[in-house]
Amino acid sequence: MIALGDLYKVVEAMAPLYFALGLGYGSVRWWRFFTAEQCGAINTLVVCFSMPFFTFDFIVRTDPFAMNYRVIAADAVAKLLAVLAAAAWARCAKAKAKAGSCSWSITGFSLASLNNTLVVGVPLLDAMYGKWAQDLIVQIAVVQSIVWFPLLLLAFELRKAWVVGGVPSFSSATDDDGTSDDERARRVEPMSMLPMARTVGLKLARNPNVYASVLGVAWACVAYRWRIGMPAIVTGSLQVMSRTGTGMSMFSMGLFMGQQESIVACGAGLAALGMALRFVAGPLAALAGAAALGLRGDVLHFAIIQAALPQAIASFVWAKEYGLHADVLSTAVIFGTLISLPVLMAYYAVLEIM
Repeated sequence: MIALGDLYKVVEAMAPLYFALGLGYGSVRWWRFFTAEQCGAINTLVVCFSMPFFTFDFIVRTDPFAMNYRVIAADAVAKLLAVLAAAAWARCAKAKAKAGSCSWSITGFSLASLNNTLVVGVPLLDAMYGKWAQDLIVQIAVVQSIVWFPLLLLAFELRKAWVVGGVPSFSSATDDDGTSDDERARRVEPMSMLPMARTVGLKLARNPNVYASVLGVAWACVAYRWRIGMPAIVTGSLQVMSRTGTGMSMFSMGLFMGQQESIVACGAGLAALGMALRFVAGPLAALAGAAALGLRGDVLHFAIIQAALPQAIASFVWAKEYGLHADVLSTAVIFGTLISLPVLMAYYAVLEIM
């Protein structure tokens, strides 16, 4: 069983997230420090600087030669199942709207598959199962950063090029008149394949998050193969930026919340859907992936519980930058993180008696 002291460590790790969130919310709602344009600029700062440094910093500290590839493969199977399920569900639900089908496929995948592995996952799974579980969740976090987040960015760019018509993504996801991508998509014909591929390739080539993932893996392979360390001056320079990643992401979410009429910006129906995808569909997909790879015992329990961790903060940051269902993702992060502890404890208790 988990001791009360271990539970406190989890709460201790989660509470600062809401401090940053509250500051961002108050900065717009009560104190009027920032305009809507300035809030957008802050989110772009997070996307282009805070998140890439944060990603690079923890990737380079993970040994790529000591990974449990069976568990990682099970997680990959679960995420692929989520991709297929999200695409099928979106096609059925939005059969008459190509833009809607593409958009909800991306959002559905984010909700079901992309979780908060580091801030919540590391202390919680260490408390539940010990050091081996902490090591595994960090490995899953690395793969999520170098594979699944870049694929999510690719999906965002493909959607813009194919459906929205190649609207620039790293400046603003919304026109000055407030027209969203989905609204604009109804008026624009999709691009042909070759121009689309060129447009997407160029945008990804200058995306700093892609650079962070690739360079992080490359340096980790070199460093752990030949036992080479970075000079302290380089490490310090990286960490002074990487430490802003989580805090500034939550601050940006608070700014977004402060601009909405309601804290539950997407409405009760979509909020409930997001919770169902995060805490039910995700663990079911993880169970299927773990069964396919033959995971048993505590490793199987670990695979299910890590899939029920709250929503990844980065999924909101990119949804906001690309103008796609940021209200749904912000609600999923905020309320998913709030209710995650009792939900995860319930999963833990049920799995222990099975």
